Amino acid sequence: MKGLSRREFLQAVGIGLVGSTLAGCREPLRIERPNVLFIAIDDLNDWSSVLKGHPQAITPNLERLAERSVTFTNAYTAAACCNPSRTALMTGLPPYQTGIYENWVPWREYIPEAVTIPQYFTQHGYWSAGAGKIFHNSFPDPQSWEDYFPSKTKHFPPYIYPDDRPVNMPYYEDMYREFDWWGHDRPDEETGDFQSVRWVGERLLKPHDRPFFLACGLYRPHLPWFVPKKYFEMFPLDSIKLPEIKEDDLDDLPEAALRLIQRQKVKYHDRVIKHGKWAEAVQAYLASIAYADAMLGRLLDYLDAGPHAGNTLIVLWSDHGWQLGEKTHWRKYALWENIAKVHFMISAPKGIPGLPSGTRNGSRCRRSVSLQDIYPTLIDLCGLSARPDIAGHSLASLLDDPETRWDHPAVTSVFTGDLAVSWEHWRYLSYSDGGEELYDLERDPQEWKNLADDPEFRDIKAKMRAMLPKKPAARITKQE
Repeated sequence: MKGLSRREFLQAVGIGLVGSTLAGCREPLRIERPNVLFIAIDDLNDWSSVLKGHPQAITPNLERLAERSVTFTNAYTAAACCNPSRTALMTGLPPYQTGIYENWVPWREYIPEAVTIPQYFTQHGYWSAGAGKIFHNSFPDPQSWEDYFPSKTKHFPPYIYPDDRPVNMPYYEDMYREFDWWGHDRPDEETGDFQSVRWVGERLLKPHDRPFFLACGLYRPHLPWFVPKKYFEMFPLDSIKLPEIKEDDLDDLPEAALRLIQRQKVKYHDRVIKHGKWAEAVQAYLASIAYADAMLGRLLDYLDAGPHAGNTLIVLWSDHGWQLGEKTHWRKYALWENIAKVHFMISAPKGIPGLPSGTRNGSRCRRSVSLQDIYPTLIDLCGLSARPDIAGHSLASLLDDPETRWDHPAVTSVFTGDLAVSWEHWRYLSYSDGGEELYDLERDPQEWKNLADDPEFRDIKAKMRAMLPKKPAARITKQE
């Protein structure tokens, strides 16, 4: 689903072709303060034509952005659910420091002095604004923004829902009610993500008297998978390829991992299989990804049509991945690779303070990095004062040379407070009851063979265990 041609787009938004082209072609030799376009995609795993997690994914606009970016092919979330992941990224404070491991925690109440990325950029002379889902649904943060759409306290534009629900999955009391899908006949222009993109895009077309930090949060492919029917039609149901399940995959998992699986298996996998809905669900997820990709294309069209393309740094990330039946598990809330691994790209123009040569566009970095690295990286690239009080490491050296050495592991948590470490091609999962998993992704990308009890890998397991936070914060619990 390609975006409009440049001429078509300019005509559609009413911009003169010559004037816009001249503005967009200017590239200053030295950019005092680059703009930042900050793009989040919700619940997107590695099912794209960039990361190739599913062979049928159609994502030309992620490819388009990858061509002008460094793509981190082994990037990991700080937490395997929305609120702790986004809180960690936006504040620079990971769950193992704050105790915020779950979605219900009102993060601003527990870390009231936290200075978020847009707050920090505002303190340094930027205009900060955004639209869509950047913070978790329940906890928009008005003090982080100078302007927001639809408002500082309501960060979601209206979404399209059917009159009668559920559409495709019978609803049970212990299921997430949004676990449903539907291809509707309404145009893109009436969808919530389109409205967010249009609001941000209109600001990308305007001149500004200050550099901007402009965020756009795309909600799909988060549930419910309600998107225009045309995106479903891109993936004929009779051709859908299902995730592969190994018959004895669960035999070598520790008890804590089996409890996580059982929690979701009974709620989702068993019911999906019972009702013959697995292929439909995969189709709906792929359709929602294709829709999100089309919205990304529209956003890039706005940037390229306006006066800021030559001095805007782009960061794209997804908050965590998703499972659709792998290990008989659905949704997030676990530590395996296709839940912890995320999309992460950075595109930086030449002439910015922290990376004068700009990013090595079109390159792929295989080092294990974390979304926790975004905050210090943006500070570094934009030439702002360093913040030693936040976690993470600047990725500037990898943006300059994606093959350079990188000795920082990526740590991921789950709502139970259990932790995983990703480093090079190794992944180590540690549970609070002493259970362990160890995987060599080079030989076993689907994590089917747990090596934790194999004496041959005792040394690498010890090395990975040593990378865990030494005294992780206890999980915040609800007060009775």
